[in-house]
Amino acid sequence: MATIKDIAAQAQVSSATVSRVLNQDSTLAVSENTRKKIFEIAQKLNYQKSKRNVQEKKKKIALIEWYSQKEELDDLYYYSIRLGIEKAAHSLGYRIIRYFQSEVSDNLRDVAGVLAIGKYSKNQQDKMHSYNQNIVFIDCDTLVNGYNCVVTDFYNSVIAVLKNFMSFHQNDIGMLAGEEHTMDLAENLIDPRLITFKNYLINYNLYKSKYVYVGKFSVESGYQMMKQAIKELQEKLPHAFFAANDSIAVGALRALNEAGISVPDRVSMVAFNDTSIAKYVSPSLSCVRVDTEEMGRTGLMMLEELYQTKNKVKRSPRKITIGTSLVFRESSFPQNDD
Repeated sequence: MATIKDIAAQAQVSSATVSRVLNQDSTLAVSENTRKKIFEIAQKLNYQKSKRNVQEKKKKIALIEWYSQKEELDDLYYYSIRLGIEKAAHSLGYRIIRYFQSEVSDNLRDVAGVLAIGKYSKNQQDKMHSYNQNIVFIDCDTLVNGYNCVVTDFYNSVIAVLKNFMSFHQNDIGMLAGEEHTMDLAENLIDPRLITFKNYLINYNLYKSKYVYVGKFSVESGYQMMKQAIKELQEKLPHAFFAANDSIAVGALRALNEAGISVPDRVSMVAFNDTSIAKYVSPSLSCVRVDTEEMGRTGLMMLEELYQTKNKVKRSPRKITIGTSLVFRESSFPQNDD
């Protein structure tokens, strides 16, 4: 039985081009001669769309990652999201095809849908959507641009951390924040955790800009930021710090240990994400636990719904926010219920 690949070989075009021509894709920029040639070869080879081919297409989902493989291992947050997607995909019988942002192209047309993990500019979002309208972004708030997305509840989680610090009369609170940008460097991203941190403390007249340090989401950056804070603030070093992710907190703990500053007796610390590393550093890290696997599962469920209702129901774009929880370990005082 003839295949799309057989037709592509004789027509001297890509398999994706053949597929789009045979499926009457009006957005494809191809000459009438090429289009006619493809149909003639298909007829000559007695090509027929099989139900199996249709089902196989339905079973393929493109997973776009903004992190490289090395970066993903350095920051287990995105690794955990991917695992959540892969587990849910396996249970539903989908096959995941992984791509990195630099590999986004026509290949997205031949899958049932697209899940994009990470931070993407509007231009990148629009480009991916132009290839496949069944797309969900994970950990990127794309609702303003009209795209479905799954995000974390940054607002309430940060407030929960600050309330806990304040319940122990730790009102001098610092933050070690991270700075990000989209993959194409087109947009700098302000950390929503920092925005909430600042606005909430301002309401209580407790915010001090000198207590806030901004770097990268890495262990080394956390180490350097805390060393700088220790040097600049000396005896006025805050009694509590909120770190924007686990990696930053791990580096900060190392700097505090080198300086002989006791945690949590002198400085309490709460991190964000609660990846596996948080349990095994010393002291173990109190964290905002983000259910990364649930983010992945939810993204896949949204994509499944998009695909099933395709051309049937016109739905407005949605943003689903996944809740968090506070996990107390050795680096901070436990929840004060008074």
